[in-house]
Amino acid sequence: MRTAIPEQKRKLPGVADAETILRTCVHCGFCNATCPTYLLTGNELEGPRGRIYLMKNALENQDGASARTLEHIDNCLGCLSCETTCPSGVNYAHLLEDGRTRLEPLRRRAVGDRLQRALLARLLPSPRLLRPALHLARWLRPLRYLLPSKAARMLGAVPTQLTRAQIATPGVHRPAAETKARVALLTGCAQQVLGAQINDAAVRLLTRMGMEVTIPSNTSCCGALTHHMGERTRSQEMMARAVDQWEELLNAGVEAIVLTTSGCQTAVADYGHLFTGSDRAAAAQRVSAAACDITQFLDRWALPEIREMRSIRLAYHDACSMQHGLRWTQTPRELLRRTGAHVLEIPEGHICCGSAGTYHLLRVDFSTQLQERKAIHIREQKPDVVVSGNIGCLEQLASAVPETPFVHTVQWLDWATGGPCPPGLEELLAGPQITPSSTTEAAS
Repeated sequence: MRTAIPEQKRKLPGVADAETILRTCVHCGFCNATCPTYLLTGNELEGPRGRIYLMKNALENQDGASARTLEHIDNCLGCLSCETTCPSGVNYAHLLEDGRTRLEPLRRRAVGDRLQRALLARLLPSPRLLRPALHLARWLRPLRYLLPSKAARMLGAVPTQLTRAQIATPGVHRPAAETKARVALLTGCAQQVLGAQINDAAVRLLTRMGMEVTIPSNTSCCGALTHHMGERTRSQEMMARAVDQWEELLNAGVEAIVLTTSGCQTAVADYGHLFTGSDRAAAAQRVSAAACDITQFLDRWALPEIREMRSIRLAYHDACSMQHGLRWTQTPRELLRRTGAHVLEIPEGHICCGSAGTYHLLRVDFSTQLQERKAIHIREQKPDVVVSGNIGCLEQLASAVPETPFVHTVQWLDWATGGPCPPGLEELLAGPQITPSSTTEAAS
């Protein structure tokens, strides 16, 4: 793709990298075929190719960008399905994050939009603030029909139950037997409030496998949510604190930084790029290299003995951060098959469920359409349980398919290797039992 960026703009931070990415694009349009918003609208400007043109024009135009340009960029989920499809290797993720940061100050958002985004950027990265805010919101929820639409939508999305860790508390959790490795477990910000049982399962499973698990008491947010919202200053501050804190853990002998939130892992894996040229560049590279999704870590070790259970139809949902961001798809399925589950593939598995961090709160219309589309495909498979590796996807889909239990991958693996049964799965313990080796083939 040819570019005509003014010379004075080329000297600005990030512009040279953005231009290199732009010139990688060959206009083929393969990306549109797998883009969720293009699938819903058929609008060229709601696909990656159109958005690339919009970001290119914003860089070339002395006057910046129009409000319509900002809207089309906001409508992007950041799912990165386009990257998986692109034959030219366009780094759309870096272009999108640069574009969002560059476009944000060019147009003044409506008051309601600014307030909503500021509230999300302040609350979601802080469990200390998020928990009381959600408790208050639950009391206000019956009044949502009297409030403006944005406030009403946010209140409507408030979960009915909050969680608190019973096992995954700050400190060192040692295995009963010999220690095989030392790891740090990052418990996620919103997940501490919405899915603390996932972290409990991770501690049980890791210690059962012989891992010493450290949960830091002063862990900073990884900055992923605010980074994807275009809040560059706030996210950089969070990421800098995270790099400093996590490097201390590595210096203390921790061998791996394990995450159960694949969206966070996608951001942490990019720290090396984000801190290029800074004083933290080497530390950021070290942290990125040590961080891994929990299924990436489990793949290096043998699972404990698998309990016998009846044949179970298990549908696996790929989080976009896992399949497109990390390009990590087969190992989670293989781990699930080792437990004896009959793993089912959900049609249109490459299409986002509509959660996408804060997207389901900021872009409700598109998010709801994608949620309903995914729910239809899940019901077609008639699964006993749906498993995914990301709390956002689980929350988004569980509300759309309430008749089916949803659990995190690590919850399933914890149960299969001797842990307690996750809520909603009690009936799966009934019926004829099988050995894990008797069912290993995935359904198509």
